[in-house]
Amino acid sequence: MRQGRRHRLDGVERILVSSCLAGRRVRYDGAAKPVSGDLFERWRAEGRLIPFCPEVSGGLAVPRPPAEIVGGDGGDVLDGRARILTDTGEDVTAEFLQGARLALETARRSGARTALLKEGSPSCGTHRIYDGTFSGASSPGTGVTTALLHRSGITVFSENDLEAVQAHLTALEQTT
Repeated sequence: MRQGRRHRLDGVERILVSSCLAGRRVRYDGAAKPVSGDLFERWRAEGRLIPFCPEVSGGLAVPRPPAEIVGGDGGDVLDGRARILTDTGEDVTAEFLQGARLALETARRSGARTALLKEGSPSCGTHRIYDGTFSGASSPGTGVTTALLHRSGITVFSENDLEAVQAHLTALEQTT
């Protein structure tokens, strides 16, 4: 119950958000992928957003080589059945796992029960990830951070689902 009280002390549900979506230049290529729109800007003004980059927090540099999950998706990485490799073959699974654990810790510490993450990322993909061939092809699946957050009871959305995030926040605030 402690976490339940903490996120409501100020009456605002928190949203763990991929730092690149909040405009920070943390992606593998040194870019950001900022989300625009009234809802996102309102959440920012309300102090709901908790920006976090699992890849940088896990110890990877900016810029860095692109990485993809090979042999499955984020759940398979968590279960030790898949790895995350760069396009040069370097195994960066440990860094991605560390970043996922730190993302979960950050969500718990801030009381966030909702996450808004970058689609397609090997960390943050919610519906699809690149297929591990470095060909630009994607396949259904989740990133490792998304998988860990899901397993821990945090509801994860992609940047394409802002209206669904708002509906979720409304439902949480009505039941708390």
